[in-house]
Amino acid sequence: MGILTRYLVRSHLGPFLFAFSLLTGLLFVNAIAQRLERLVGKGLPWDIIIEFVLLALPHTIALTLPLGVLVAVLYTFSDLAAHSEIIAMSAGGIRPRKLLVPVLACGILLAGVTYGFNDRVLPEANHRLKNLSISIGQKSPTFQLKERVVNRIDTDDGTGPYFLKAERIDPSTSELYDIVIYDVSRGGSRRTTYADRGEMTLNRSLTDLYLRLYSGHMYEVGSGEDGTFQQMTFDRQVVVMRGVSDVLERHDGDQRSDREMSIAMLKDQVLQKQGQLDSAREEAAARSKEAVERALGIGPAADSLRKASAEGQRTTVFAQTANLPPDGMTQTLAVTTRTSVTRMEALRRQVNKHEVEIHKKYTIAFACIVFVLIGAPIGVRFPRGGVGMVISVSALVMSVYWMGLIGGEKLADKGLADPFWVMWAPNFIFLIAGVVMVGKMGNWVASARGGGWTEIWRSVWRWTSTPYRRWLEA
Repeated sequence: MGILTRYLVRSHLGPFLFAFSLLTGLLFVNAIAQRLERLVGKGLPWDIIIEFVLLALPHTIALTLPLGVLVAVLYTFSDLAAHSEIIAMSAGGIRPRKLLVPVLACGILLAGVTYGFNDRVLPEANHRLKNLSISIGQKSPTFQLKERVVNRIDTDDGTGPYFLKAERIDPSTSELYDIVIYDVSRGGSRRTTYADRGEMTLNRSLTDLYLRLYSGHMYEVGSGEDGTFQQMTFDRQVVVMRGVSDVLERHDGDQRSDREMSIAMLKDQVLQKQGQLDSAREEAAARSKEAVERALGIGPAADSLRKASAEGQRTTVFAQTANLPPDGMTQTLAVTTRTSVTRMEALRRQVNKHEVEIHKKYTIAFACIVFVLIGAPIGVRFPRGGVGMVISVSALVMSVYWMGLIGGEKLADKGLADPFWVMWAPNFIFLIAGVVMVGKMGNWVASARGGGWTEIWRSVWRWTSTPYRRWLEA
């Protein structure tokens, strides 16, 4: 099996890399397009933009790794069946199910890689991306000029203000034409600069504006009684205006959401919230017991109340309502109970949310194994489906899988279902279906004459109509 194992691994490697790269690129471009508005108009340097893009990439990779496995297995096994290679292997005494062993081993390896990636790389990338997004969101728009308008330019170095007017501004090249600059920053002196053309750039920290002016002249009027006047002509002149733009300040918050935590962090949070929940339950039970005892006049609560009343003291929360009528005491107890219930529900939702994220890291990794069991028998069963079959089946399986995960996550977050069962349900369903199909894989070894789109539709119709026909016959 050594040569055959290497052959099967090489046959899957190319389709996997192609599918993984293509899907990652498509989903990543879509994700960046949705977040592009956060970057527009901020005047961000290229290193910040590249960092933002790289930090957004791990989220896409976490989705496309299992999908790449499914596409590669579907394509490779359908291609092997279409070229009658599986028939040849069966004739040589190799059962089709044995072909799954090396592929399943690769699936287990990729499952481990996916688990490590989702547990270590993805949470840290999400945390840094959140901090960077906050920093970008707090940054004001960069310095901008409008053409045919007198633009006031204030600086933070004690000079200025400057007033600039340009007849035309090219935003793509930052070039200005027919420029007039009024400089009133010289202690009473007035300087007016005219230039035919100029270039506008900001320094690396985006704080200072550099105007490189070409082919112009300058007039300066003094402030003294002598009324000095100077005129100068230049071919090239640089005007520096400092402190005209803001600086991107890094936000380094330590607070993490559930998607920014590793499994160890999530388990610590679950234990912490579970302890708080147990304390809240014990406190609510103790208050309820004390209220009942006080109302019935029995137990330590009633003895404490009588003693406090005799001594003219009020030492407990319930003792403070000693002079209230029964309706008032009932209302106080109801308010206290509602507060405790609300707190416990909030803690329970937090526990469920963290447990959902823990199981999600495991389930997405385990999907790499499940998709091998799903893709191989389908590829063998429908060898002539081609790329269309691969795309259709992959889209259908992933749609059902992700809808199951998302729906289960919402149910668990609301406390309507157990996080374990709802998050693992899609894997269990596809795992059972995959095991059943693998068991029938030996009977589905088809030649290139069968397994086309017609047979696919017939199989789908048969699977969907059989329960209905049985219901009518019953």
